[in-house]
Amino acid sequence: MADDGDGQLRTEGSDGLGVAGVEEETVAAGEGGVAGGEMLLSLGLLALALLAAYGLYVRWGRRSGPGAAAQQNQAAALPRMKRRDFTLEQLREFDGARKPHILLAVNGKVFDVTNGSKFYGPEGPYGIFAGRDASRGLATFCLDKDALRDEYDDLSDLNAVQMESVREWEMQFKEKYDYVGRLLKPGEEPSEYTDEEDTKDHTKQD
Repeated sequence: MADDGDGQLRTEGSDGLGVAGVEEETVAAGEGGVAGGEMLLSLGLLALALLAAYGLYVRWGRRSGPGAAAQQNQAAALPRMKRRDFTLEQLREFDGARKPHILLAVNGKVFDVTNGSKFYGPEGPYGIFAGRDASRGLATFCLDKDALRDEYDDLSDLNAVQMESVREWEMQFKEKYDYVGRLLKPGEEPSEYTDEEDTKDHTKQD
């Protein structure tokens, strides 16, 4: 410590910075470290996102070649299904493997998603939903078998946000795919649809 001549003390060897200057340098260095850490974290997250996107491309993008095109052409050549209702057991037959049409149910409605076979076919990313009630899986963003039920699923344990998601998915499927009929509850009798009702429904979908 030394007197600088005006009654103020300074630390020798501090190049005139004093205690305050040292503190400012320390804070600045700390802020630089935090900023650098945030940048590294952002870069890390970006790298993970790119890696995940590449993984999806490798897994599914390569399947969008001639084989997928042929599958799409085959789906387009299939006749439209007549209006009818389904039990869970009947719905499972339409998984794209046992029968050429691919059906799935959302919120009690059955849709023909055969035209989306590259997504819902046996090799598609959402193929697990083919021939099944997809409501729970879509609501919870789960593509595992845990989202499927072997018995009728009334979705009563889903929260309000998840049920709203189910309804939004239902609307999307209505806009994009043919509505075929209802998914029947246990003991519920199927409706008998007339040719006029069937034609009217398909015309509305177009």
